[in-house]
Amino acid sequence: MKKTLITAFILCSLFSINVSAQTTSSGESYGKTLNVGLGIGGYYGYYSYVGQTMPVFHLDYEFDVANNFTLAPFVTFYSYRNRDYRETVIPIGGKGTYYFDQILNANSNWDFYLAGSLGFAIVNVAWDSDYYGDHDYYNRGNPMFFDFHIGTEYHFNSRLGIFLDLSTGVSTIGLAIH
Repeated sequence: MKKTLITAFILCSLFSINVSAQTTSSGESYGKTLNVGLGIGGYYGYYSYVGQTMPVFHLDYEFDVANNFTLAPFVTFYSYRNRDYRETVIPIGGKGTYYFDQILNANSNWDFYLAGSLGFAIVNVAWDSDYYGDHDYYNRGNPMFFDFHIGTEYHFNSRLGIFLDLSTGVSTIGLAIH
């Protein structure tokens, strides 16, 4: 799994460097962006499998669909372990984002957006061999989810920015590579 995530990250990075960005009527590009983030989540959405706040790794790649609107396939990863139990959850899906920069007349260094994400969670559960209790105890989450997001990005330059994405599922902070 680790090799797959690293390979996907490298391929997306190379792809994002080699393609030219589509721009909006204001000259700003939203798509062709690799977003790599670390985050935390609560008890809602696909995070309800574990039932506590935990660190996660998030990766998505935005591409332009229409003026001020992008779509981004994404993958997120987190793992939890207690004395008798280990769970790995990999949410996969798509995120639709609308940018409000033109409406807000925002400075070109800033992006402001609202988004929604839809997907499913791949869950791998393993119990220690000497545990004889209820193996269905942690099966809380629904594999399908829909989350809402509000976020911002600050552009250091035309190739790199930092973002904050607040969500009903997993909130993340990270780097945006254009």
